[in-house]
Amino acid sequence: MSKATKTAYRCGECGWTTVKWVGRCGECQAWGTVEEAGARQGVHVAKAGPVSAPAVPIGEVKAEQVHARSTGVPELDRVLGGGLVPGAVVLLAGEPGIGKSTLLLDAAAHTAKDETVLYVTGEESAAQVRMRADRIGAVQDRLYLAAETDLAALVAHVEKVRPRLLVVDSVQTFGSAEVSGVPGGVTQVREVAGNLARLAKEHAMATVLVGHVTKDGTIAGPRVLEHLVDVVLQFEGDRNSRLRMVRAVKNRFGPIEEVGCFDLHEKGITGIADPSGLFVSRHAEPVAGTCVTVTIEGTRPIPAELQALVGPTEAPQPRRTSSGLDSYRVAMVLAVMERRLNAKIGKCDVFTATVGGIRLTDPAVDLALMLSVVSAAGDKALPNGLVALGEVGLAGELRQVRDVRRRLAEASRLGFTRAIVPAGSLEDESPKLQSPSSRRHLVALRDRGPRTSAFLPGFEVTEVENVWDALTHLR
Repeated sequence: MSKATKTAYRCGECGWTTVKWVGRCGECQAWGTVEEAGARQGVHVAKAGPVSAPAVPIGEVKAEQVHARSTGVPELDRVLGGGLVPGAVVLLAGEPGIGKSTLLLDAAAHTAKDETVLYVTGEESAAQVRMRADRIGAVQDRLYLAAETDLAALVAHVEKVRPRLLVVDSVQTFGSAEVSGVPGGVTQVREVAGNLARLAKEHAMATVLVGHVTKDGTIAGPRVLEHLVDVVLQFEGDRNSRLRMVRAVKNRFGPIEEVGCFDLHEKGITGIADPSGLFVSRHAEPVAGTCVTVTIEGTRPIPAELQALVGPTEAPQPRRTSSGLDSYRVAMVLAVMERRLNAKIGKCDVFTATVGGIRLTDPAVDLALMLSVVSAAGDKALPNGLVALGEVGLAGELRQVRDVRRRLAEASRLGFTRAIVPAGSLEDESPKLQSPSSRRHLVALRDRGPRTSAFLPGFEVTEVENVWDALTHLR
């Protein structure tokens, strides 16, 4: 029998081992995850034991028990995929003061109209939560409130109240006496989250955990926290704006990247059913340096305006500043412009931003970003009523994006009349599945250059092959 291998310290995130303690893991670079591991024996052969329930054919499993139940907040239901599933564990993360507690208290009050809800707070006193509930009108007889920071006390409240929905605000403030470490540490967060997930499954109780974020916007605590839960939601928003967005980054019961829009005001938080138009400025006359695109957030097309400002500078290193856009993608688009379009912006400061505080990561905004920078550099406004869609490649080609028809239909609904899209966008929404005949048709389109057609009555669509054709068409 081989001797046991001894390791002094082990990373709780990735399993990396070291002979001495370090504050940062040498493999995954996570802070505070290296803990004493002790002796690790060889792999043991597991013996058969009692089972909780016998295995049955999958067709005999009753799926009615996991149907989603509405939270009473339509925008939150949209992100969750229809509502909260009994036994599901949801993690809602966001910056301090962005409105997480307000949103969950409002959802808890709506749910408490029909079912029992337990709201456990570890960050505030019960009186503070009651004051917020009075302000937003969230006082319900079946909404129970407790202020605790001990896991055992939380479990006792659950056993006594037997809620259908449990809200824990927040998971980093709770600790367990069964393990070492301070609340919020890796060991404590793992222990608390694991026990709450087990409790949720045993009682078929939907559970929502509030999570903290680090200074770079990622969820605080061990990575295993995101694996333990069923749904991970990110609460986003600018402190200087009332607009808040909840984005699903993991969802076992619905689509990911779905977005819910909310208006945070002094009397609470209200869902915005139609956010189209919130991210587009209304100018009496066309303004240089602006271009509108249509992004897809989950299943919802949202028109968004991109703005650019280009000015000469004598500084040795011109500034490249972006707000609401991926800085690396902005740098790539600017490099393509300089190389493929001979744009003289190498000695200019370039500032780019989105309107309304929306954050755009969709590659389909590349063309609109390029056109806004060209418009700002030449101080010449683009035609009124224009939207631009397309991903820009390093060779200057325009690549097709998904759901072009839905994007254009939303733009038409808001009054836009013209669009520039990549060649073949209206022919086939799935370029990878095109037949040889359709590919020959696309080659023919490229040989002919830009093609203009009517998409909807009064809406003109121009298909172009590359960024040069797009600029030539607008001149």
